[in-house]
Amino acid sequence: MMSRSLSDRRVDPRSVIPEIPVSHSALIRRRTTLIATLFLVCLVSMPCLAQRQASGEPAAVSPPWRGMTFLDWSVIGVYALGMLAIGWYYSVRTRNKDDYLLGGRNMRSSSVGLSLFSTLFSTITYLAMPGEMISKGPVILWSMMSIPIAYVVVGYFLIPHFMRLRMTSAYEILETRLGVGIRLLAAIVFLATRFLWMALIVYVTSEKIIVTMMDLPPDRARLVMPIVAIAIGLITVVYTTMGGLRAVVLTDVIQSFILMGGAILAVILITIRMGGVGAWWPTTWSPHWDQQPIFSWDPTIRVTVVGSIVMMTVWWICTAGSDQMAIQRYFATRDVKAARRVFLVTGLSNIAITCLLAAVGFALLAFFESNKHLAAEVLYNEKKADTIFPFFIVRYVPPGITGLILAALLAAAMSSLSAGVNSACSVIKTDFIDRFWKGATGRSDRSQVVQTRIISFLAGVFMVLLSLVMGQIKGNIMEVTVRTNHVFVAPLFGLFFMALFVRRATPVGAACGAIAGCIVAVLFAYWDLITAGLASLGLFSQASPQLSFQWISLFSLLAHLAVGIPVSRYTHKENRAGGSLVTGPGQSQH
Repeated sequence: MMSRSLSDRRVDPRSVIPEIPVSHSALIRRRTTLIATLFLVCLVSMPCLAQRQASGEPAAVSPPWRGMTFLDWSVIGVYALGMLAIGWYYSVRTRNKDDYLLGGRNMRSSSVGLSLFSTLFSTITYLAMPGEMISKGPVILWSMMSIPIAYVVVGYFLIPHFMRLRMTSAYEILETRLGVGIRLLAAIVFLATRFLWMALIVYVTSEKIIVTMMDLPPDRARLVMPIVAIAIGLITVVYTTMGGLRAVVLTDVIQSFILMGGAILAVILITIRMGGVGAWWPTTWSPHWDQQPIFSWDPTIRVTVVGSIVMMTVWWICTAGSDQMAIQRYFATRDVKAARRVFLVTGLSNIAITCLLAAVGFALLAFFESNKHLAAEVLYNEKKADTIFPFFIVRYVPPGITGLILAALLAAAMSSLSAGVNSACSVIKTDFIDRFWKGATGRSDRSQVVQTRIISFLAGVFMVLLSLVMGQIKGNIMEVTVRTNHVFVAPLFGLFFMALFVRRATPVGAACGAIAGCIVAVLFAYWDLITAGLASLGLFSQASPQLSFQWISLFSLLAHLAVGIPVSRYTHKENRAGGSLVTGPGQSQH
């Protein structure tokens, strides 16, 4: 009897299918091979640099490498083909909607954590961090202190509630407590901000990086920019549409290593040119840097130490606790511990890339300060500081390595775009189509996957088309992005906070709180423009200076709770089915 039982277990295919050991091993081998290939290309390219440096040519002499070469385009082409190959690989292994949107809910936390990191770290940030170091100084580095604080709050107070509910869309959570109206409000706000965010990333990557590096005349640049934007968007849309979340996560992992590798290569190149780390490491406060205090009650002071920590703590908590891109990744793991590790890996990776990009900024500043004639017009220009990194890449980096660093910039863009498209698809599918079209959920697994892929493709196409009009936005793109995103981050999280932790929360209270939070965020973000408009109408004495962006999210969240909680208490009606998602239904409230 025992022998027969053991034999039955060996031949029963159902006992081994869920583990899929062969596919898992193959996945690890493919990751290792791809990453190793990238570093081999770096190693092959480095001797060319070493030979050039050995000639003793000083840094002040005009560099021999200008613009993009065939080798650079070849490196970028191999990178793009690799991303498409991963999408195809997973397209034939996706069986149902859960596989497509959540990776089967059994993905490795380390991979998902790197995916979330590269998702939240866009090209705009990749360029802005060195620019911040160059033009403003290193005080913003104190923002890394926010990650341990956010890890405790998110990992031990938010993630356990999310994982207990185990849904597909984050905004399903809101309906269970605050009704379908609040769910739809949150979903619409998320989609609006994410599509604008993705369109800006495509525009910045194509217009400010690739087209700039091609060094084209203005008339040709205007013609080429839409082609580049469409190419970047469609490549990302195709591999995301084919492979779903599994393809997004694996490409994000590879792109995370490319991101860090690009920053490391830039530091190595400058260190070789300067003659050592000591030649560019700052030992004194640069005269053109802002005098940034530890704390100030003056809201017009742009950056302070305390403000940097507070801003990023609130941003991390609000984003990790309300953004579909983050919550979707928690749901893609097995349990609370795995989801908590996702956020830990994301935080540690963010610390690593922030330090690397700060080093890039310090190195670029020292390099161009010793050769001011090479970049005099942009070195101390706040609005042009973000272009210093691409300026260096296209003029002072040898062929091949230029392509690798440009691939890092593309990786920063495509990782954010792929996750944005996939999360937007999950919200459209779950919160709108499945919620209101009853026939959508009764279809076969194959039909569900096909429908989801169509939604993903259409969302990506809309994002690409929207990117083509981003050039109409006037002013600094980074500033526009920060002001736009921070207007909605805190109010969106405020809805989740009230659903999870406020026992007497009502839809009216949550909605009023969100409106108040948005109003306060707009006032903080655009106070200079608002007062200038009022002054032109004679309703204000004079235009006020811009308020610090570091306080937008904090005061927006405080306004949401200050309005939402009292209104909820006023409109609350005792109900035996009442209670928050923390206490559960039917528990008494006093």
